[in-house]
Amino acid sequence: MSQGSSVPEPVTAVMDTAGAWLVRGLAEVETGLSEAVDRTGDLADRGTATLSAGGKRMRPMLVILCAGPDGGAPTIRAAVAVELIHTASLVHDDVLDRAPLRRGVPTIFSTDGRQTATSVGDALFAEAFGLLSRSGDMESVGTLSSTAVDLVRGELMQRAAAFDMELSEADYFTRCQLKTGSLFSAACVLGGQTGGAGDLEAMAGFGARVGLAFQLLDDVLDISGPADRTGKARGTDLLDGTVTLPVIEAIRTDESIAGIGMRDLDETSAGVLCDRIEETGALERVRSRALDLIGDAKSVLADSGLDRERVELLELVADGVVLRYS
Repeated sequence: MSQGSSVPEPVTAVMDTAGAWLVRGLAEVETGLSEAVDRTGDLADRGTATLSAGGKRMRPMLVILCAGPDGGAPTIRAAVAVELIHTASLVHDDVLDRAPLRRGVPTIFSTDGRQTATSVGDALFAEAFGLLSRSGDMESVGTLSSTAVDLVRGELMQRAAAFDMELSEADYFTRCQLKTGSLFSAACVLGGQTGGAGDLEAMAGFGARVGLAFQLLDDVLDISGPADRTGKARGTDLLDGTVTLPVIEAIRTDESIAGIGMRDLDETSAGVLCDRIEETGALERVRSRALDLIGDAKSVLADSGLDRERVELLELVADGVVLRYS
């Protein structure tokens, strides 16, 4: 697995600032991921391709940063397990969404079919928990198992609300917390648990807010594109029937958008709808709310009990979420 694919911006800036200990930790994560995928046997090639397709490794980096330079092997195992869970959930999402591309690369679903893709996702999930349980780290198993349930709940919530233009903002944020914020939060908690220092509640709050900001900005990018940057067609969420905050915000300005039948959209009409949403100013309002979440996340760090170096590095991660979408 190529290390280069694993450390794009904004991760590189954080690594440059942290120095050797973070670089070493992320390299150990890559080794651990390769070993974990190899253990899936006949599915290993497909798992490796998915893990190598340009992932940012932000969640493993949060584990390592929250643990600090002395986290050791338990921290690396937790970081590997977090990325395996994240990747498994993406593979399963691609099956449910019938997605042809992920990060600009054909999905396992599109190349090998539903059964193989589901099996790869299942294997990655199993390996994540196997890695932790074999080491006897049951505290981390407990943290990740409850998070895995949250991921499933969030996906079911998204499926249940598909094509619903009346989706409330409260339901949107609940879904995002389950599907995205929970794993960012868990990554920070796992770092605190394996590093043995810091306030876990504050770390969880930081991770949750960064995760929500990440999702809001990702939803903005789905509307604004372009495809060569997102790795998927503009308006993919609309075509899938997923109502996001940009849509909710746009309806507040232009109520006629609520009357559009999402089930009838094709790529051309989805592009037209993206233009209409953008014209309402919704994207700027959602970006502003994401920035507020990043500001809140930084404020929470003041109560984390972490040393100044780690606080500054975590703040860089939070800023990097915004820079990625600027």
